[in-house]
Amino acid sequence: MAGNLSSTVSPVSSSLSRLQALNGLFAVYKKQGPTSADVLNALKEALLKEAGVQNPNPRKRRKQSLKMGHGGTLDSAASGVLVVGVGNGTKMLSTMLTGSKKYVAVGELGKATDTLDATGSVTLEKGFEHITRPDVEAKLKAFTGDIMQVPPLYSALKKDGQRLSVLLKKGHKVEAKPARPVTVYNLTLLEFKPPLFTLDIECGGGFYVRSLVDDLGKALSSCAHVKELTRTKQGQFTLQEHALREEQWTLEHVLQSLQCCSEGEPEPEPPEAET
Repeated sequence: MAGNLSSTVSPVSSSLSRLQALNGLFAVYKKQGPTSADVLNALKEALLKEAGVQNPNPRKRRKQSLKMGHGGTLDSAASGVLVVGVGNGTKMLSTMLTGSKKYVAVGELGKATDTLDATGSVTLEKGFEHITRPDVEAKLKAFTGDIMQVPPLYSALKKDGQRLSVLLKKGHKVEAKPARPVTVYNLTLLEFKPPLFTLDIECGGGFYVRSLVDDLGKALSSCAHVKELTRTKQGQFTLQEHALREEQWTLEHVLQSLQCCSEGEPEPEPPEAET
């Protein structure tokens, strides 16, 4: 009888053990609206609930029952691929920050905003009737390759330990960060229906699509902001093939899509927004 007792394993503890044993990277789909941190917390909560954990608190950092992080923040207004590291996979997230990413961005000519996207307040309006498709395609060449780019004021970059976007919302005066080198591997105009235009972008780490669209508007003797933004690829993870939708946030789906990693990789740098 003692043997029978020792071999009895609670379904809850068994499911949780399988979850806690995960090590690697996978991707989820982030919809428009929630922050990247919100998505990560919702994912953790779904997985812990499935494992039988009562009233899981994904925001509680002490004695975490599930070690998980994301690599490369997407703005709340953006959607697309969000790479997640679980277990030792969190040590690999730094490669997601520096690696190649692809975006599809819809820009709107004639209006500039303080956030450089549709969530902000309009700060300037200018005519755009003079702009043609060849004009846009010609200007895009100047934004391809190794370029210098000034990050947006509303971003996850920090000053004195606080995000610039948070300081601005509190009414603090914030100076623009200096231009820094970024790489654009490919930049294509997919559609031009003024005032809207659609870009396909492949870039390296630290690149801001919002800054690109703002700078492009100025180069065209007008102004512009990002109306919609979708990240279609990050590292080896693509939106169509790898990103798990919310209804797929289960242990079995994660196991099927998990890219395992080796132990002993360096810890990642804190992620920053790149949209």
